[in-house]
Amino acid sequence: VQLQASGGAVVQAGGSLRLSCAASGRTFSSYGMGWFRQAPGKEREFVAAFSRSGVRTGYTNSVKGRFTISGDNAKNTVYLQMNNLKPEDTAVYYCAADGNSDSFYSTRPTSYDYWGQGTQVTVSS
Repeated sequence: VQLQASGGAVVQAGGSLRLSCAASGRTFSSYGMGWFRQAPGKEREFVAAFSRSGVRTGYTNSVKGRFTISGDNAKNTVYLQMNNLKPEDTAVYYCAADGNSDSFYSTRPTSYDYWGQGTQVTVSS
């Protein structure tokens, strides 16, 4: 599967963005799908994910209640809706696919087999 992330931009604190991850080659429903982010000088961190079955969805604590991960099978695209953005959300955001996911999702980057190229999100204060 190939993944293409888009939707990053510069936004003021309190604003919203929706990131998109377009999948090609295979349907994203064949994978657990996740969003990660990496700020300068920091390690890549888990943001949100859902399992291949779609039964389970999870978020890192710092984005709970503000971010929502979803998927559109017809468009073969996964989204990350981000509301009430904060300066600490500034990072490059990556979408990823986990071919071993079934009923559970992973929060570890090493579990994911396929990665998109990343899209920059900058939140100004």
